[in-house]
Amino acid sequence: MANVRLSTIRGTGVAASCCAHLLEAAGFRVNLAESQRPRIPAILVSEAAQALLRDVYGRTELFEGLFHIDRRIVAWEPESPPVTLPHQAVAISEEALLELLRPTAGETAPADLADWTLYTSRPLPWLVEQHRFGSRTASLVPVDLKDAGPPACCIEALECGWLFLIPTSPALGWLISIGSPYEVLLAESRLIADQVNVSGPAGATFPAYPAIADPLCVPRWLACGAAAMSFDPLCGDGTGNAVREAILASAVIRAASEGGDVERLLSHYRARLTAGFLRHLELCRGFYISGNRGPWWEREIASLEEGMAWCRQALGAGNVNHYRLSGFQLQAIRPSHDR
Repeated sequence: MANVRLSTIRGTGVAASCCAHLLEAAGFRVNLAESQRPRIPAILVSEAAQALLRDVYGRTELFEGLFHIDRRIVAWEPESPPVTLPHQAVAISEEALLELLRPTAGETAPADLADWTLYTSRPLPWLVEQHRFGSRTASLVPVDLKDAGPPACCIEALECGWLFLIPTSPALGWLISIGSPYEVLLAESRLIADQVNVSGPAGATFPAYPAIADPLCVPRWLACGAAAMSFDPLCGDGTGNAVREAILASAVIRAASEGGDVERLLSHYRARLTAGFLRHLELCRGFYISGNRGPWWEREIASLEEGMAWCRQALGAGNVNHYRLSGFQLQAIRPSHDR
């Protein structure tokens, strides 16, 4: 596997763009096989994710001029008043974000000659199973904001799901409904209903439950981004997770190309992603327990606990750091008895 310099990236998204950029910067020839899928009309890019992307692309101006959100208003625990918290993020459509991150045209590698393939969107190879931990789905509907106050996103827990309001300008935004149609949830709402007027039809539904691919990697290919793991939008910094996975996946391929131990590299990649997924499930469980209002919440909590047990079994005794990231490269960590 030494001197690998040909890679194929299958998919479209933040992870695909970052992997292509990082591998091309490291001297790889990349075949980018883009996939067609619906784009999400509004996402929040956290301050941490912005910093990561500026670092990856070396562009300090990357998010200048975008609509900035500086507060989060949360009505979560039953009978508790809404709480206002600081929240630094920018609102942007997925299409606009991908345009900012689009790889520059470089030398294209024939896909059938690539030594490594990165899957960042489905479909994955036939042997891969996706483990899903929950049943909740989400849909988006455009809204007009009744009051053009200071920009804030809002989150509200209700009996059969929850609502997430993302402003995209002082007067417009998108409402995400998770668990039930927006009409059902708005009828119960004590926070968000008074702030919005629905201005168009709801879009197609999409999964809002955590899921992980198994296996995440084998010799010659890795799953990354949404193809590897999907997150609950309540606790998942989807953009930040995609960037971090892209950095690690690119570093694994780079280390393999320089003669690194492929099995050890893949073991490290698998363990790091699974441990991160476990942390996400644990965080979700804490929020879902505090927002519990009955049977819908209890079913989703049970699914999260099933996922946590699966992750712990998958990690077993293998949750060991074999490498550390230094910039965008992996450095081997010597066992303590060798030091």
